[in-house]
Amino acid sequence: MPADFNGYWKMLSNENFEEYLKALDVNIAVRKIASRLKPDKEIIQVGNHMIIKTLSSFKNFIMDFEIGTEFEEDLTGVDGRKCMTRVTWDGDKLLCVQKGEKEDRGWSQWIEGNEMHLEIRACGVKCKQVFKKVQ
Repeated sequence: MPADFNGYWKMLSNENFEEYLKALDVNIAVRKIASRLKPDKEIIQVGNHMIIKTLSSFKNFIMDFEIGTEFEEDLTGVDGRKCMTRVTWDGDKLLCVQKGEKEDRGWSQWIEGNEMHLEIRACGVKCKQVFKKVQ
C-alpha cells in the first residue's frame, strides 16, 4: 500500500532553494522573494490521482496528475517553462521526472512520522524541504 499524503502540510525548512531557482535561471528579484516564503502544501490523494497545491502569499501552484501517466506540466508560474512530467511510486516514495530544457529535473517526496520530505533538483542542484502535517 503506498503512502498516504492526504492533508495540509506547513513548511518547517527550505534548504538551498535560492540555488535551485538559480539553476532554473529564475531572475534575482523573484529568487529573493521566493526564498523568503514558507509555502504550505495541500494534498488530495484518491487512488492514483493526486492534486498537490503549493500555497503562498506570492504565488499558488497546482499540480493535478495520475501517478504513472506522463503529462505536460505548465511551470510558467515557477520558471516560465513547460515540460513532460511523470510521477511514479518507488515503495512509499513518490518520484518525479520532468523532461524539458533543464537536465536532471524532478523531485522525490516521502513521509517520515508526521513530516513530509521533498527533495527537488535541477542541473545537479538539490533543494531539501520539510513539512509538518497539521490536518
